[in-house]
Amino acid sequence: MKLLLPIFLTIIACGWCNGLQILGIFPLNGKSHWVMAERLMTSLAERGHQVDVVTHFPLKKLPLNYNQISLDGTLPTVVNNMNATNVTAFGNLDVAKLMEIAGTRICELMSHKQLQDVLKTSKDYDLIIIETEKSDFYLPQMFTFPCYLGFGSHLNKPIVGIITSGFPEWLSSYIGNPYNPSFTPGIFQSLSQRMTFWERLQNTVLTNLIAGQIISHMNKQSDFVRKYMNIDAEIPDLYRNVAAILVNSHYSINGINPTTPGVIEVGGLHINENSDPLSPEVKKWLDESTQGCVFFTFGSMVRIETFPKPLIETFYKVFKRIAPVRVLMKVAKKEDLLPGLPKNVMVQPWYPQVTVFKHKNVKAFITHGGLMGTQEAIYFGIPLVGIPLFGDQHMNLKHAANKKVAVNLGSLDNITEETLYQALDTVLYDETYRSNMKRLSNLFRERPMSAIDTAIYWIEYVGRNGFILQSPAMHLTWWQQNLLDIYAFILACVAVVLYIAVLLIQKLKNYIFGCRSCSKQKISESKKKNQLFICKKNIVQFLFFQYCKIVKCCINI
Repeated sequence: MKLLLPIFLTIIACGWCNGLQILGIFPLNGKSHWVMAERLMTSLAERGHQVDVVTHFPLKKLPLNYNQISLDGTLPTVVNNMNATNVTAFGNLDVAKLMEIAGTRICELMSHKQLQDVLKTSKDYDLIIIETEKSDFYLPQMFTFPCYLGFGSHLNKPIVGIITSGFPEWLSSYIGNPYNPSFTPGIFQSLSQRMTFWERLQNTVLTNLIAGQIISHMNKQSDFVRKYMNIDAEIPDLYRNVAAILVNSHYSINGINPTTPGVIEVGGLHINENSDPLSPEVKKWLDESTQGCVFFTFGSMVRIETFPKPLIETFYKVFKRIAPVRVLMKVAKKEDLLPGLPKNVMVQPWYPQVTVFKHKNVKAFITHGGLMGTQEAIYFGIPLVGIPLFGDQHMNLKHAANKKVAVNLGSLDNITEETLYQALDTVLYDETYRSNMKRLSNLFRERPMSAIDTAIYWIEYVGRNGFILQSPAMHLTWWQQNLLDIYAFILACVAVVLYIAVLLIQKLKNYIFGCRSCSKQKISESKKKNQLFICKKNIVQFLFFQYCKIVKCCINI
């Protein structure tokens, strides 16, 4: 009976609303990015909307109203594909190579039949949802793929963009969002919002350099739009198709930032407390971890078992030292793991991460600092030990360390038995970290609506009202947005006034000195007085004449 009421209410609610026809396009083959998109699109289908989803990760069990267009196999898999050598090499790639891997290749996917069929579709969609940004590579290794915004022009529909990181500052001018580097750190700057003079200088210079570099690379993608969509438009023009953007951030973590109504924070949207259950083996292990358990994973891509033998041995020594505290460790291939695993460590190729964090006995999280996992730990109040590998992981963990909710070891090179043991001992037993994380968790959770409900509300809003949230600044050029034309006009007016003033002074000088020269001549006193009178009269007439000229000039301006 308890289930009948919500089902009945849902049926009634759906009877009152018209479901939207939604096209979701997610061309990036990154599993961690898909987690957010999957939660959003399946939730939209559950709310009665008809969704068609282009994805590299087709679902095995399709929800009602959910149709998938699979790109599986069109790009190499990036799940459990990075060994220790790859991790180092990946952080050292140059911009051109990264653009080829995750910029050019992503745009070239539009040549595949699946996406060409979407371009030729006869379906009348209400809106399009597209992942527009990937911002998880450390300066200058960043890239975006706005070429897919051409779908908005081609299908003549509004786009709701998804950014799986915080809002990148280089997008501000494109979507008309205010950005002030005096108190808003760049997405790749580990600065607080209260910066010193030198920090503000650094932030201003670097954010402008980054913006220039990113925009230069993005503008090249207009060639793919012309080639595959036959649309002659530059990238800045395509951003005018964007009606709203969902950003994976929250002010409790990312700070206070000025945004237009069309930039909507939905940080933690992917977190679903009704996630997959634990296996009986893992549940028993956690239930019996009465002294606490540490969860250890480097995400979906990195294979810990491929790391150098001395590093693995260091992990083993530290895990043995923290016993009776237990460890859950994600290892893709157990058979490749170095022998000698301590008895208080369990390894599995995969864990339902959210369900693990929910367990009362999980007390700490050893992480590479991926944004999704970091948000999950914050949501459930689990302090962190950070070992960043590449990309935004460095920034995420620096911010967490600044808030005293994480001990950041900085890199794999800084790991020794003593540094790792001290880091774990701190987050496990120093009450400061647990209390700080609990407070941060409360701030992250406390919202008028959950992140997923917020996202769905605004998507439905755009479906009903189109571009109502779009900033009018999007239709101004960059120099108009920054009032450079206004400042130039004001400077021109000031220059004209100053020029006239200088001319006036010069003429006054000539008249005055000209009259003085009259007094040097040997003339009678009466003639001298007449000359002075005439000179004064001329000065008064000159001043009045010049005054009239200035007034007339100002009126004409």
